[in-house]
Amino acid sequence: MGTSHAHTAVRGLTVLYDANCPLCVHLRHWLLRQRALVPLDLVPAASPEARRRFPGLDHSGTLEEITVIGDGGQVYRSTAAWIVCLWALAEHRAKAHWLATPSGAPFARVTVLAAAKYRRLTAAPCDAASGCEAPPASH
Repeated sequence: MGTSHAHTAVRGLTVLYDANCPLCVHLRHWLLRQRALVPLDLVPAASPEARRRFPGLDHSGTLEEITVIGDGGQVYRSTAAWIVCLWALAEHRAKAHWLATPSGAPFARVTVLAAAKYRRLTAAPCDAASGCEAPPASH
């Protein structure tokens, strides 16, 4: 799935998402409602918390595309990040495995491209003035 540490087992994932993107925030809430096989920690991209946890990461890049970091240092971006998020979920692991195959890859890529286009049309910029903090999750 395009990791920098391909042979390290993943026992937890941190999802960096754009807190100023309505679609991203919606997906954050959706992820929080799912039963996870691998714990997901959702952190606003380029936020003080993200910068503290991952000082060596290109934080401006995390605002351009979804980025997921595994607890072993694995970094997933774009399509691989979406697939690893699905892989972490009980009800979607089989779909994630299929999306990672040559047959499923075109579907994964089209989904990511469509989401990116929607995001560009709806997201407010994340900067010092507007901040990057997410609204609290509704329970």
